[in-house]
Amino acid sequence: MEPKKILIIEDDPEERIILTRELKKQGYIVYEAPTGEEGLRIFREDRPDLVILDIMLPGIDGWEVLRRIKKGPISRRVPVMMLTGKTEDKDKIKGYDFGADYYVTKPYNISKLLPVIKSLIEE
Repeated sequence: MEPKKILIIEDDPEERIILTRELKKQGYIVYEAPTGEEGLRIFREDRPDLVILDIMLPGIDGWEVLRRIKKGPISRRVPVMMLTGKTEDKDKIKGYDFGADYYVTKPYNISKLLPVIKSLIEE
C-alpha cells in the first residue's frame, strides 16, 4: 500500500518542521506550504489524502482555503484538520460549518494528534 500524503498549510516554520518530522516518522509523505495560495497549488498538483490547515495565513486565509477545497465535488472528500490559535467557540463552529473534519487549537499535544490524523486519513 502506498504511503498516505499529508499537506500542511501553516505559515509558522517551526510548526511545519515539528509536524513534518513527526508525520514522516509515522510513514506519511508530507508536503508543506507557508501560504494559502501555495497550499491550494500543492493541493491541486499532489492530491493529498489529508490537509492540516492553519487559519491565520498571509494572503488567502485558511477559511478561504477550506471553502475552496470543500467546494469541489472530488476535493471535498479530502479530510481537513484545522490546526489554529483561534480558540473561540464561534471559530470552531465556523470551521465545522465550512466543512472542517476536525478542529484543534494550539498549543496541542502531538501524541494526542497522531491517532486523530490516522483516523481521518483512513476513513
